[in-house]
Amino acid sequence: MFSIVTIFSIFSALLLAFSTAAPVHPVELLAWSPTILSPTPLTSWPRGSMQTVTWATNNVPAEKMNSTGLLLLGYLENDSENLDIKHPLAVDFPIISGEVAFTVPENATVRSNAIIVLFGDSGNASPEFCIV
Repeated sequence: MFSIVTIFSIFSALLLAFSTAAPVHPVELLAWSPTILSPTPLTSWPRGSMQTVTWATNNVPAEKMNSTGLLLLGYLENDSENLDIKHPLAVDFPIISGEVAFTVPENATVRSNAIIVLFGDSGNASPEFCIV
């Protein structure tokens, strides 16, 4: 009879004989991080108000023209962005548009260290601004 080792060896040899390996080609990963134009450090957003975040679109790579974005509110504290990922300000908007409008949540905390982060394929944070 055949031992377990013999059966395993035959199976391994057959597997090796019939398998073909595809060559590995390097893939360039493209990260694009748009410049946030507004809000600025002089900006104040009243809670419950309609606001628009804008960003530069002059350097959008062709591969990102159809990308959609996600906009989160956060604040800088203890070397962290403290993003509110459970309550996005805006979702699934076209990155190429260069702007998105939304309503500032009524329950947003009044603070002077607020930020927004725009995600398309890479996150980009605004400068700090105020929520009043």
